[in-house]
Amino acid sequence: MSQTPSDPEVLRPPTGPADDPSMSAPQQLERTASMCANEAIKCDSQGARGMAITYYQQAIDALVKLINLYPSSKLNPLYKDKCNSYHERITVLQQAHGVEPAVDPSATPEEQKKSIQRQEDENDFEDLIMRDKPDVTWDQVVGLEEAKSSLRESIVYPTKRPDLFPLGWPKGMLLYGPPGTGKTMLAAATANEMDGYFISADASSLMSKWLGEAEKNVSKLFDMARHYAEKESKPVILFMDEVDSLLGSRQNEIGGESRSRNQFLTEMDGINTKGKELMLYVIGATNKPWTLDWPFLRRFQKRIYVSLPTQDARQNLFEQYTTKLKTDYRLNSAGLAKLFDGYSASDIKDVCQAAQIMTVHEIFDSPDYTEPVEGDEPPQPRDLTMSDFRKIMERRKPSVSPDMIRSYHQWSTEYQAL
Repeated sequence: MSQTPSDPEVLRPPTGPADDPSMSAPQQLERTASMCANEAIKCDSQGARGMAITYYQQAIDALVKLINLYPSSKLNPLYKDKCNSYHERITVLQQAHGVEPAVDPSATPEEQKKSIQRQEDENDFEDLIMRDKPDVTWDQVVGLEEAKSSLRESIVYPTKRPDLFPLGWPKGMLLYGPPGTGKTMLAAATANEMDGYFISADASSLMSKWLGEAEKNVSKLFDMARHYAEKESKPVILFMDEVDSLLGSRQNEIGGESRSRNQFLTEMDGINTKGKELMLYVIGATNKPWTLDWPFLRRFQKRIYVSLPTQDARQNLFEQYTTKLKTDYRLNSAGLAKLFDGYSASDIKDVCQAAQIMTVHEIFDSPDYTEPVEGDEPPQPRDLTMSDFRKIMERRKPSVSPDMIRSYHQWSTEYQAL
């Protein structure tokens, strides 16, 4: 068997897992590089610079290992070119900090230096700042009344009447629960109630941003949020998704991760104790609250369970999505809500989308189908029936298992704080 990858032209796109036992070692390395490169390009196109850099670097690592293992391979010049192009893209992404900072010529050199540093830090995270209100309202967050109430009284009310809170108010909120239940929408709807800023950061991206500077990134992110809250006297919500990737307990923890966690805890202490009147709130979201240790949890005064939708909530969700579709008159949202018990809000949206796609597929798959010409009425999907949704249910299982729900309930019994 040849010890060099079989395709001399390009890195093949992945068609299966990178650790396929049927593949040779060089083929697996080549496949890993291809998968990482594809993910890097995807993240790059979506503006996720930190994740793109990480995937580009992983692609480079795989190719370098391949070159070192097989130094006589005729494909090494191709691999080196790929490495160089990925390195160049990493450099561009690392330097993509926005416009050149402006300074006040009347300021002292020290003041100018601080101003430049602050603007550079803001440019580093400019893709995280939402200066306009999120286009999400409380009405769009179906159900979750307990979570809504807790966020209103902790964030919205203090921003409107701080005089009613002589003992201060909670600054840290943890939203936990199964994936797809609306944690991000809750944070966005809360921000929509305020005249302020909404900063959304993915903790996993923060950890990987610019190849290992997570500790500095945590400090910069909080400094920027404090600047908006203090200098502009406006409330700021700092929303951090997947906080378990930054703050979860680990058996084999490297120094950088430990320093990043400690930096985050220090920043939270500063918000909770030194800034009693500071309108800066940190909302963390996680699907795995049991990975978070107590030093982190106690800094989040509110720990809110974002559960699967109830029967009424599922009915409202089906009403919301099926009103946009052609449905049989006998199809009713109450029946669908009972049928899809245990499905998350995002699951329900996916189910409705899958049902619609099924009827569209029937149009294109019909032997009589022809491309409509100008003036002709194009064929339309048929009405959706309850039978269609039963077929979808057979193929699409809920994303959350009963065992997971029991784990959330058990954790809530010990740590929930509304």
